[in-house]
Amino acid sequence: MTSPSIEAVTTSAAPAPVGPYNQAVKAGGVLYCSGQIALDPATGAMVGNGDVEAETRQVLANLQAVLAEAGCSPQQVVRTTVFLADLGDFAKVNALYADVFGEGVSPARACVEVAALPKGARVEIDCIAVLG
Repeated sequence: MTSPSIEAVTTSAAPAPVGPYNQAVKAGGVLYCSGQIALDPATGAMVGNGDVEAETRQVLANLQAVLAEAGCSPQQVVRTTVFLADLGDFAKVNALYADVFGEGVSPARACVEVAALPKGARVEIDCIAVLG
């Protein structure tokens, strides 16, 4: 049995990882994207000053940059996880999420409220996409 090819995906159009992980990994025809928070890729600073809609726009832009670097579009995403610091923000985040992932077959998704996110973020989203 041969091992699948595994390749890191990196782009300067999304925030650089701050630990021992990659922005995404391609393996066996699948792209696994790490969670993104609302960091500005140029400065590394949080965007939005606590405004969940501004944060969500940046998170989605960061994810789309990683997808694009891998040659993917949001329509190839088959699974997402949305992490919220406050589940009361669900409707606001969902409306912006639908702008990106609402066409065609929307991805399967989990949405959970968490006790805290890195850098005081209010939202984090990760995803899995099919390549090709």
